[in-house]
Amino acid sequence: MNNFRILIADDHEVVRRGIRALLEGHAGWEVTGEAQDGREAVELASLQKPDLVLLDIGMPNLNGLDAARQILANRSCARILILTMHHSHQVVREILAAGARGFLLKSDAGRDLVTAVEAVQHNQTFFTSQVAQMVLEGYLSRDDEKEKYYRDCLTPREREVVQLVAEGKTSKEVAVTLNLSVKTAETHRTNVMRKLDLHSVADLTLYAVRNGIVQVF
Repeated sequence: MNNFRILIADDHEVVRRGIRALLEGHAGWEVTGEAQDGREAVELASLQKPDLVLLDIGMPNLNGLDAARQILANRSCARILILTMHHSHQVVREILAAGARGFLLKSDAGRDLVTAVEAVQHNQTFFTSQVAQMVLEGYLSRDDEKEKYYRDCLTPREREVVQLVAEGKTSKEVAVTLNLSVKTAETHRTNVMRKLDLHSVADLTLYAVRNGIVQVF
């Protein structure tokens, strides 16, 4: 019987080590690798073809939600379990929209991580208790127009550009990261500003923070 293969993605090495230690003690599970940002997670998922990807949301270069979308676009059978320090109605909506199978607070990982992975392994969903209550109470059926506009208005590439610009990268650095020409990167940036009716990098950064594209700790 093949092992259940798991990829860990988190920008904090100590967190990755802790997660690996919890998972490697379980018979039949194999940690295939570790990624320190969302872009590396997408690349490793493509190469290693894990059964499950554990993704932190607040990672540099590409956040966990957009990484999840890209991973599932490339390999729809992959399962995604999101790890994060924070939760909100907006974040939970985005997690479900991205196609993740579960949501776990990092503060609960020591207690619930193995249970969460077991659930996802058996094609079930897992939500930390607070989030499960939110789902049961129907909060996720509420449609916030601004959040919906963000999901529908920007292309996946434009969301990547938003995050990179908000993280302080220049057009040249964005172009290198996304393997684009500088002109194309600038065009994407211009289109984003126009679509969102924003007029400065500061406005774009604030938008990114408010909509969970980047996180400030």
